[in-house]
Order: sequence, then structure tokens, then C-alpha cells
Amino acid sequence: MPDRSWTPVTLGADYPPPVGPYSPAVRAGDLVFVSGQVPRHPKSGALLGESVEEQARGTLANLKRVLEAAGASLEQVVACTVYLVDEDDWGRFNEVYKTVFSPPYPTRTVVGASLRGVLVEVSAIAYVGAR
Repeated sequence: MPDRSWTPVTLGADYPPPVGPYSPAVRAGDLVFVSGQVPRHPKSGALLGESVEEQARGTLANLKRVLEAAGASLEQVVACTVYLVDEDDWGRFNEVYKTVFSPPYPTRTVVGASLRGVLVEVSAIAYVGAR
């Protein structure tokens, strides 16, 4: 393995590895960078919901799971990037987002994207402080 100044985060032996060449998250110093999370069950890969609200809940639950595997929490998130297939779903997504995050909210960018079968994806950065 190359000598890097960051550490990959895995979900543990109970979960299958990612299907692509990436880490669910990496810890670099005081920061945790979480790869884009989608509304798929982390063990079976089954789609979690059909509406943007259902998929947002599944996506944010997956985000929470990865953060916890990295020793972080949703409260430590400082930035989110949200990808929506339909930019008009912004308001519906936002209502779910506000049930997971509380003021003061992290920074956030929302962009339209083609997501290959899901309606929403979220990546995040968390500040965890010194180890």
C-alpha cells in the first residue's frame, strides 16, 4: 500500500466492500471525507424507496452510517454536496434534510446530475478534531 497521509475508512466485515475503486470515507488529519452516498441498502444493494423523500432518508442514513464508522457524527459535518436528478426536487429534499441536520447547518451545494437509477446522492466533509 502506498505511503499516504490519510487513512481509508471501511464499514466493517459485516458489509460488502464498495463495488468500485474507492473508499466509503477517508480520514485526513482532523477531517473525514465521505464518498457520495446513495439510497441503497448497504448489505443487499436494494433501492431504499421510490420517492425523493424516501431516497433522501435512505441516503442520509447511509451517510450517518459511514460517518459513525469513521468515528464522526452528523453534528460534525461542515459541508455537504447534494446531487439531485430533478432539480425541482430541491424543496422536497430540503424538508427531509432539515429533519437530519439542525442549525447551525453545514455549508451545502445542490446540483443537478444524472445518477444512474437513483434520485439523490450526498457527499460530506466532517471536522472531527485531533485524534
